[in-house]
Amino acid sequence: MNYQLCPSILSADFNRLGEQIHEVETAGVKWLHIDVMDGDFVPSISYGMPVITSIRRESRMFFDVHLMVTDPERYIADFKKSGADMLTVHAEACRHLDRTIDAIREAGMKAGVALNPATPLCMLEHVLHKTDMVLIMSVNPGFGGQSYIPESTRKIRMLREMIAQRGLSVDVEVDGGINSQTIDTVLEAGANIIVAGSAVFSGNITENIRKLTERIEMRCCK
Repeated sequence: MNYQLCPSILSADFNRLGEQIHEVETAGVKWLHIDVMDGDFVPSISYGMPVITSIRRESRMFFDVHLMVTDPERYIADFKKSGADMLTVHAEACRHLDRTIDAIREAGMKAGVALNPATPLCMLEHVLHKTDMVLIMSVNPGFGGQSYIPESTRKIRMLREMIAQRGLSVDVEVDGGINSQTIDTVLEAGANIIVAGSAVFSGNITENIRKLTERIEMRCCK
């Protein structure tokens, strides 16, 4: 199974964004999580295509772009052009989820589907086989620095069981409240792509990555 730490730049210092992304990459991180928020699907507004285009020029990391936007199918071509490697859309935000997944893959990107904490796994019933990744939100989306919702653990476990029962190869990503206290919980439940924001960008970035990566590597070796 492919295990990755995926730092979320939503928690970065935007006055030093390029510098901090470079530090993350130098520390050995392969994936970067990029949250795009529109002020409609979620209350906050973050950044969009110009920022992604800019950092793409300076990084070889895998860009995991998480769209917290209404009707995300409108922007698929734009995010591909900006340099996204994977586009993850919310099931709750898509009028035609199946069609949106197909369009992402046809554009040459991997396709992910995100579920809010209160959204049941049955939303994936007819699309799981064509997704590359499912993102379980372990906080309500829109703001960084929130605490992990404990009920998310059972949801992660159930999703991993659903994937196994169908004989699929689908990554399970978790985003929200991940830190040194919760990372083992989500890894043991079945997550293999770990999004961390404040736990990476608060304090010594390189040291934070080392500690989190050690927890992930311990899980890989079991």
